[in-house]
Amino acid sequence: MKIVKPLYLNDKNLISYLLIPFTIFTFLINFSKNFSIKKKYKIKTICVGNIYIGGTGKTSLCIQLNKIFKKKFKTVFIKKRYLDQLDERELLQTHGKLISEESRGISLDKAELKKFNLAILDDGLQDKKVDYDISIACFNTTYGIGNGYLLPAGPLRERLEILKKYSAVFLIGEKRNTKLSSILKIYNDKIFYSKYVPINLKNFNRKKNFLYFCGIGNPVEFENTLKKNKFKISKKFIFPDHHNYTHEDLKKIKKIAYKEKLEIITTEKDYKRLANKNKKNIKYLKIELQIENQKKFSNFLKEKI
Repeated sequence: MKIVKPLYLNDKNLISYLLIPFTIFTFLINFSKNFSIKKKYKIKTICVGNIYIGGTGKTSLCIQLNKIFKKKFKTVFIKKRYLDQLDERELLQTHGKLISEESRGISLDKAELKKFNLAILDDGLQDKKVDYDISIACFNTTYGIGNGYLLPAGPLRERLEILKKYSAVFLIGEKRNTKLSSILKIYNDKIFYSKYVPINLKNFNRKKNFLYFCGIGNPVEFENTLKKNKFKISKKFIFPDHHNYTHEDLKKIKKIAYKEKLEIITTEKDYKRLANKNKKNIKYLKIELQIENQKKFSNFLKEKI
């Protein structure tokens, strides 16, 4: 789904205070899910999700999990089919097999029929009908838990107490947020850390000035990665998450870049959403997730599977 996060989600302010009474609806929806009948599948399952809305790095972690397990298991990605998330499905398909149906249950049934023995689910922690073998909640270290309130007063889909029921917590981002770690450890002390690392820097002349555009859940993290790797950013265009770029969008961006002699850069997910005719003179930064102490993380996973 397309997400534009209101700024009040990050802080406690008048708007968030006024919306607190409405969080009862989010609480009641979550409470009702506790009565769902969970199904345990024969196929092993790892669910990577979040309780903070959007932009926490779930897809990147799923790709790394596939790298860890694909030699031992016949792996498959599971992604619930949303019409506006074709970019994420295409990205997953470049790294492995993907099944994407209208429900995770149908996808898992198909995975079992096709003799896969490990399913890596991109999103789905709030789907209480599946009994996952491993459940991982992702947080971005820049946004953390925002103001800490449930939707709509804050950015949280579930209360922090739910972390006690998940296997682990994953913190993703350039920033090492010790305050966030301390808060989350109250609920789950199995915390792992990672950051984004570009793997195609040789494709760029970083002596030049750049214009970047993106329509992702966490544009701040993309900008942080660019700055850390010495890209000189002169202009930026930020669109809603999963934005479908029109020819006019790209025409405007290219016109400004040409006029100001700027190179154009975007994310791999955004690049995959572009029509082929609009890709000319646009490059994307290819990144992968670098997991801190990967051996410890791998051992943790293998104990659970």
